[in-house]
Amino acid sequence: MPSDAQQNASTEGRTFAAVRNDVPLLPQPRFWLLWGIALAAVVLAISFSVQSVAGLTTNEFGVDQELSRHHVGALTTVAMALNFLFAPVAGVCLVLLIGLYLFLVRKSVIRAVMFVLFACSGWVASEAFKLIVARHRPNPALLFDPLAPETGSNSFPSGHTAFAVALAFALYFLVRGTRWGVITAWAGAVLAVVVAWSRLYIGVHYPSDVVASFLATSAAVIVLAGLWNRYAPRVIGRLPFGVAPEASASEAAASQAHGS
Repeated sequence: MPSDAQQNASTEGRTFAAVRNDVPLLPQPRFWLLWGIALAAVVLAISFSVQSVAGLTTNEFGVDQELSRHHVGALTTVAMALNFLFAPVAGVCLVLLIGLYLFLVRKSVIRAVMFVLFACSGWVASEAFKLIVARHRPNPALLFDPLAPETGSNSFPSGHTAFAVALAFALYFLVRGTRWGVITAWAGAVLAVVVAWSRLYIGVHYPSDVVASFLATSAAVIVLAGLWNRYAPRVIGRLPFGVAPEASASEAAASQAHGS
């Protein structure tokens, strides 16, 4: 007859298996931690290059000036709309709205938590690199038509672009494996590129800023996906909402059988 310790271990195993089935496992490269470190190193290498190579920042600023010289009404409207929608205040509201929809309407706490974590990963990554690099923004006084003059040492990388990339990943992870998966992946990629373009069009970032945003956010998402796949089932399994109904029912049946 099995001991109480053996039965508890078996019950925990069944609970973990049920929870793991309920927690979506995310795609990740085999050496995910090394990939994350490598991408972060590339971001730092870019930042070192733009700050140490003479004339590189000036050449980059020429792209902003050229775009500033050719502003047109429709494109300006799009760029300013994206400037508002992907700013921190509006971005937080968007993330919370989708998270609450998943929690209250779709009744999926796990997916709500997953979405919020990955959608915010871009901001976390960009803010970390901003503190390390402290690159000054393009001088709006030197633009032909400054649309949203911004100053400060928070140019590298672009927070707007980082959020757009992270949001694309988070939305894709929600619908991955469904008929909306491929459409969402392509739409998210296009949206991220358009947001990156808008930061140059407005003149508040250099080209290397937005390129670094893609790399920094990808590094954050890869590492977070690896951590999620490894630890989320165990952590969620210890929370009240982490035990699937099937697991609870099997535990109750096992307890009754043991008691009889």
